[in-house]
Amino acid sequence: MSLRERKKAKTRVLIQREALRLFRDQGFAATTVEQIAEAAEVAPSTVFRYFRTKEDLVVMDDFPPFVEALAAVPADVGPIEAVRLAMREVNAQRTPEERAAGLEIERLVFTVPELWAANLDNITQALATLRDLLATRAGKPTDDPQIRNITGAIAGVIMAVWFDWVRDPNFDGPTELDHALSALESGFPL
Repeated sequence: MSLRERKKAKTRVLIQREALRLFRDQGFAATTVEQIAEAAEVAPSTVFRYFRTKEDLVVMDDFPPFVEALAAVPADVGPIEAVRLAMREVNAQRTPEERAAGLEIERLVFTVPELWAANLDNITQALATLRDLLATRAGKPTDDPQIRNITGAIAGVIMAVWFDWVRDPNFDGPTELDHALSALESGFPL
């Protein structure tokens, strides 16, 4: 990246980090864009240059690294194991700060109705992308019922773990997700 691109990326991260801090400290609804701009030491117009709306500060858009990691898993690996390997790879590449920021975003999305609504398109697109990737890996059409079912099962397990994780800061989300996907892969024996 060029120096200018690096500076823009740093500004974007700074604005989002300060917004997340303010949302955590005083709530999403009570936080204004002006407060975010002041905390990040930028103008409100700069905030809007990087984020169209206040809700966009909390958009879950971390899916591309997962897509790349899943595409890198050998084709002979089954769908659930492939997702597990991709999740492990993504988690291994993230810094502790990135993991904390991601969890903060997920916590807000899962607990603030306006943010859930703002992220619904991203969640729907992520599910469609997962379905498409799994269909390609299996050599099946995307509307195949087996592809729909495995995508739904994987997504359901992921969502269930995320709901637990956002409620309990001591919950080890990545480890529990790996265990949950392993249980799904083995047919959920009780």
